[in-house]
Amino acid sequence: MATKFNSKSPTMKRIMREAQEMSKSPSPDYTAAPLETDLFEWHFTLRGPPGSSYADGLYHGRIVLPPTYPLRPPSFRFLTPSGRFEANREICLSISGHHEETWQPAWGVRTALVALRSFMETDSKGQLGGLDTTDAVRKRLATESRGWRCSACGGRTNQEIIKESEDAAKAAEVQAGEGSSKASEVEVPPELSMGFKDEMEKNAAAAAAAGGTAGGNIEAVARAMEDAETAELAEGFVQTVPRADISSGAASETAAGLAQPGQSVPQPTRTVPLPNAAHNTAVPQQQAQLQLQQHTLNDRGVPKWIDRVIAALVVCLAGMILKVILGH
Repeated sequence: MATKFNSKSPTMKRIMREAQEMSKSPSPDYTAAPLETDLFEWHFTLRGPPGSSYADGLYHGRIVLPPTYPLRPPSFRFLTPSGRFEANREICLSISGHHEETWQPAWGVRTALVALRSFMETDSKGQLGGLDTTDAVRKRLATESRGWRCSACGGRTNQEIIKESEDAAKAAEVQAGEGSSKASEVEVPPELSMGFKDEMEKNAAAAAAAGGTAGGNIEAVARAMEDAETAELAEGFVQTVPRADISSGAASETAAGLAQPGQSVPQPTRTVPLPNAAHNTAVPQQQAQLQLQQHTLNDRGVPKWIDRVIAALVVCLAGMILKVILGH
């Protein structure tokens, strides 16, 4: 029985749109489609890169889309032995190869398949999850891969699956006119790279342990700022105030919130001349507040001449108050 999904969710709309696009614009070199029972699990078949030890091979694999796709990247597993990648080991694509958060939502399954195909030609020396085998072994595995069958794909061989995609691509090219397939070729983004998910998790854990508490705090702050920026972009909000000003303002609010009883946090206040002698005790407090206000303005980058004017006003104000008091 097929699983029911919310077809109105952005993730489902994206998955359905990509599946439709893959069907309408087939490629003779690769194909991918979701399972009828689970739209989040796709199976792909691709040709080996031309001019390489994998050129005669047809390789089958599985794609798992996360619930938050396309905000997070899909993961891949090659099910067919190739001599390049370990079979049934999860692969993730990202910009850095270490943090899947760097995946770009604009990329899709087609872009990832083209990238995987190009990565087969790269050198696997020293790469975790990569296999160092001879060209003879890879050529032998390439020949054997054509008859590999997938039970989830109706028991069809890789040869049969890619043949259907090749025929569909030729038919689409004839219908749309020559040259259309070349115009729709997908280019691999230069910043896109590959990594194995289990190794990504190990590296992330090791980095967190080595960084200690300070490193964790920095990472938490960075993630918070990144999440805030993402939320602003999603809501169409454009930041017009430098983030440094916002950070300093937030720090001031935090200091005010953490002030202990008996302590005071400097805040700008208005001062009014008091003609009454009964307010004599308020004069030192007003002077202290104005001095604190002066220091606060200095920290914010106020010109020094304003500070001098304020100091002169304080002296004049004190003199006026004393004159009123002595006059009475």
